[in-house]
Amino acid sequence: MHIAIAGNIGSGKTTLTHLLSKHFGWQPHYEEVDNNPYLSSFYDDMLRWSFNLQIYFLTSRFKQIIDIRNSGADVVQDRTIYEDSYIFASNLYEMGLMSSRDYENYQSLFDLMSSYMQAPDLLIYLRADIPTLVRQIAKRNRAYEQSIRLDYLKALNDKYENWIANYDKGKVLIIDSDNLEFENPEDLSKVIESINASLNGLF
Repeated sequence: MHIAIAGNIGSGKTTLTHLLSKHFGWQPHYEEVDNNPYLSSFYDDMLRWSFNLQIYFLTSRFKQIIDIRNSGADVVQDRTIYEDSYIFASNLYEMGLMSSRDYENYQSLFDLMSSYMQAPDLLIYLRADIPTLVRQIAKRNRAYEQSIRLDYLKALNDKYENWIANYDKGKVLIIDSDNLEFENPEDLSKVIESINASLNGLF
């Protein structure tokens, strides 16, 4: 079984991935962040490094998908390859932070990869407003994230809402994370109940 968690920067994906992997015994697959050679440079100069960053994420996410398929294990994945294309690359292009040439090259590669991919059995989308995202980003205190612009976060949120409204590749569970603390046992229990209901076809 392949469960994937989607959501904006700071929405709680990594925390929930860790907690669900412990509860269900699922194998966690995390996003390449700490070892990403482009992330810090990207936040310093988005125009210069946007294409490099997105290609790195696309490649590492596709490798994850291959590993998940070959493992035969039950997996929970922190962020999906779809977000790389439909949210981040698209947003960078529309903001003028990725050239048409680079964006078309990127999309050609994504389309090729897509022909070899299977969608997750369940996609969990963590919906969060901007104050929640800003609070969570500040809380984890990654130096390279402190320069993230509010208009960038808002544009991403708008992209997420449009994408999830049109997602048709499989089951979707939307969780409003604004009033939830996943590390709170009561809040986590509510999330787990919703996941069990979704997986068992109750809604």
